[in-house]
Formats: sequence, structure tokens, C-alpha cells
Amino acid sequence: MIDLRSDTVTQPTAAMRLAMSRAEVGDDVYGDDPTVNSLQDMAAEMFGFESALFTCSGTQANLLALMAHCERGDEYLCGQQAHNYKFEGGGAAVLGSIQPQPLLNQVDGTIALADIEAAIKPDDIHFARTRLLSLENTIGGKVIPQSYLADAQALAFNRGLKIHLDGARVANAAVAQNIAISKITAHFDSVSICLSKGLCAPVGSLLLGDERLIKKAIRWRKMLGGGMRQAGILAAAGKLALTEQVQRLSEDHDNAAYLAHQLAELSEFDVDLAAVQTNMLFAKLAPKVDADLLAKHCRAEGILISPGRTIRLVTHKDVSRQDIDKVLRVMKQHFTA
Repeated sequence: MIDLRSDTVTQPTAAMRLAMSRAEVGDDVYGDDPTVNSLQDMAAEMFGFESALFTCSGTQANLLALMAHCERGDEYLCGQQAHNYKFEGGGAAVLGSIQPQPLLNQVDGTIALADIEAAIKPDDIHFARTRLLSLENTIGGKVIPQSYLADAQALAFNRGLKIHLDGARVANAAVAQNIAISKITAHFDSVSICLSKGLCAPVGSLLLGDERLIKKAIRWRKMLGGGMRQAGILAAAGKLALTEQVQRLSEDHDNAAYLAHQLAELSEFDVDLAAVQTNMLFAKLAPKVDADLLAKHCRAEGILISPGRTIRLVTHKDVSRQDIDKVLRVMKQHFTA
């Protein structure tokens, strides 16, 4: 199947499967897994942090960051479209007793600095204590400018806030700007990085921060059932995700741009080409198009998409230029049938 629903569907590479089969392992809850320890040390050095923690998912990494930065009754600021607000089950509120304060995301994915300033609560017993600003890069496939990150970092510092990055696809943001990932992560007190999306590892994310934050996160991870014992089998693939899969993301970006330009020529789609900056595009369907019928037709031809009035299409390692040409042929056939 040609699966355009998400880059979470990527299959591990042959090299990853081999590394997993040969991984040296131990009990990670005791801190004894050498492959996990190697991945964590490598990531901390690569991205400019004191320490790192291997987690089972990006949702867990983000939740651990929020719970390590904030106490019960505290608040974090984020965008209305932030994954850790909208798509992670309300974990911060349910499990951390942390209040989210969502703010409007601008068209480019940023949050207006004035809106952030205005949302910071006074030191008053009537209000939750604003402790953290959480940003996301990429967000909806859009790259947050480096200049904005610097300004947001300065704002957080001047107002006594910590600043966290949901960097599930931060590698995409770095490749799109032709900069090192560390140039982005340098603006944050903590960062989560997903290894199992475009970077192709089968499972896992990293949380990066200083030693104090990671020590707290380890405790929360244990409490939340996140101790994975012989996790080196997974960490072995994570190491290759960071060393072998980052620069390859440019192919996904090129394929997404190609698909977007081709769809934009069809009257059945409305695509904002300027918003296609990495491996993700959003195609609005014309009113005459039945999204469910289109998805059904595509599936019958070996193509998976998520139906909706706006269809998100995500390119990744397992979608080639030839696959995209097939997708275009199948969709054109559906519209002309």
C-alpha cells in the first residue's frame, strides 16, 4: 500500500532491523542498558544538552517535559494547534494537574509574542502560575523561523518562564533550512524529538534537557509505566535514525512539493503551495468532491489517505516519486470516471 496518512507509518530500514537483532541490552530501569545509554549520550551531545531520556513515544516525551517543568496548579502556554494540547489526550491536565493556556496560532504557525505576553498570569492567588512556554517546530508542516525562536526565547527568559519545544519533526525543520538540528534546539530548555516518524525507527522519542529536568522525567516515566527494560533493541534503531535518516528527509520534502504542485493543477483541489515547506501538504476538496468516495477508490487501488474536506498528505521514506505519480493517476481517473 502507498500510505500517505502520516510519516508514522514508515518501516524500519534493513540496517535498523540488523542493528536491533544484534543490540547489546540490559535493564534500562536500572540504567544498565548500554545501547539506550549510548543513544541518550549521543543525542545529548548532538543537540547541546546535559542529558537525554529515551521514551516510548512523542506523547510521553512531551508529557514528561510538562510534568518536569510544572507542578500541580501551574500553567503552560501553547498554540491552539499544538500537538501537546490538541492531540495528546489532555494528559497534562489529567495526569499532571497542569493547566494549558492555548493561544491562537498565526498563519505561519507562530504565536504572536504580544499574545504570549498578555497570557502570562500575574503573581496572584486567583490565577494558575504561568511556568512554561511550549512551541512546536514543524507545526502543520510549517517551519518556524529562527528569528522568531530567538525572540520567543528572550521573552521567556525575561518573564521567568522555561521554554519547551515539541520537536517531533524538528529534523524536517532543520533540513528545510539547511542548518544543524542543534541550531534550533539551542533556543530551548527542553526538547522532544520523535525517532519513529520520518526518521523511520519503529518506536521511540527522546526528551532532552538539563540533568535536573531529566532526573525528574525519569521518575515520572516510571510512575507512568514507561520503564521499558531491555529497550536497547529499540534504541539501536534510534541511533541509526539520527545518523542515517536526517539528510534523506530532503527527498520527502521534494516529493511533497511535487505532489502539491500537481494537485494544485486539478480543479478538485485547492492547495496553498506557500504552506508546503516540508513533507506535509493540506489539500482542500472542492464542494463537488465526496471525500469518502475518493478515499474508498484510492484504497481499492492500493493507496491510503484520510478522508475529510481538507486532506492531509504526508510523504516519507516509503513513498517514492513513482508512487506519487500513481496517486495522481488514480485520483484523476476517479474524477473523470
